[in-house]
Amino acid sequence: MKYPFLDLRADNEPYLDALEAAAVRVVRSGRYIGGEEVSSFEAELAAYVGADHCVGVSNGLDAIRLIFRAYIELGRLREGDEVITSSNNYIAGVLAVTDCGLRPVFVEPDPATFNLDPARIEAAVTERTRAIMPVDLYGRTSLLPEEFKQRFIVVEDVAQAIGARGAGQTGHAAAFSFYPTKNLGAIGDAGAVTTNDAEIAEAIRVLRNYGSLKQYDNIYQGLNCRLDPIQAAFLRVKLPLTDAENALRRKKAAIYDREICNQRVIKPQMPAEQTEHVWHQYVLRIPEGRRDEFRAFMSANGVGTGIHYPTPVHRQPCYSEFSSIELPIADRLCDEVVSLPISRATSIEAVSEISRIINQFS
Repeated sequence: MKYPFLDLRADNEPYLDALEAAAVRVVRSGRYIGGEEVSSFEAELAAYVGADHCVGVSNGLDAIRLIFRAYIELGRLREGDEVITSSNNYIAGVLAVTDCGLRPVFVEPDPATFNLDPARIEAAVTERTRAIMPVDLYGRTSLLPEEFKQRFIVVEDVAQAIGARGAGQTGHAAAFSFYPTKNLGAIGDAGAVTTNDAEIAEAIRVLRNYGSLKQYDNIYQGLNCRLDPIQAAFLRVKLPLTDAENALRRKKAAIYDREICNQRVIKPQMPAEQTEHVWHQYVLRIPEGRRDEFRAFMSANGVGTGIHYPTPVHRQPCYSEFSSIELPIADRLCDEVVSLPISRATSIEAVSEISRIINQFS
């Protein structure tokens, strides 16, 4: 493949010496659970996001799950409460909702932004609605009217949008994933929660550690969802360079937007404020049922592509109880979306060449 969709080894090559030094530092420290690397990363991420508190956790799914568990333990949510979200996302957020005994209520996305459509939320509100979970899909901040934050608990899924303007600040708590493919990626699984709510932060700190703040004194029936110090050390290497990484992705997205000129594909809507988007993915839509044909054409020309995501959550076998719900926009988007190479390993010159290849699709 001349232009692979993703090459994580090449993406991490510029950080290699610093990552190796960080790993040696952790090994030599003798502190392999918690400790200074984790607490320092938490402070650094909180400052970066502009939050009062940050709690490092094991991964993005657990970040969302711990947020909802904290709200339940503190009596602000209870089992059976409804959480409004969208379905054209990765399944992790909904898994967290149902794992906590809450009920997802799916609302259509805005086809221009791919994010939860604020105009459709009110119609989905019932007497059991207690929370909203917007997903900053593909790197674009999901902006909700302030009134929703006044009426409901807003849990923001920032897994794909670290560094976007407003990301991590639009809700009462925000969940981050540092899966290796993310704009800020660990060398393994890692996640975090940020919030301005001290009580929620403290509950999550306890829940992530078996429900214990002090050894052998278990306040909650907790979990083992701690952030490994070696991953925290890796993330401390890369966090200061996140803005530069995002700026490079914005530059590539602007080239795609300018140079792709093929009426058979639908380009993503560019935000008025580019800082609202960090382009975790640059996602085209291929209408008329031609996505497979398009991907085969791109592959034949040496370009790797991805699909994020082929099956909406309400169509997944494990959520068959929701399969009768009509969400034609989510269904259509999941049938049409194709992601192009945009990571650090994809050069500016490659973006132009990929655009030229796309323009030849007929």
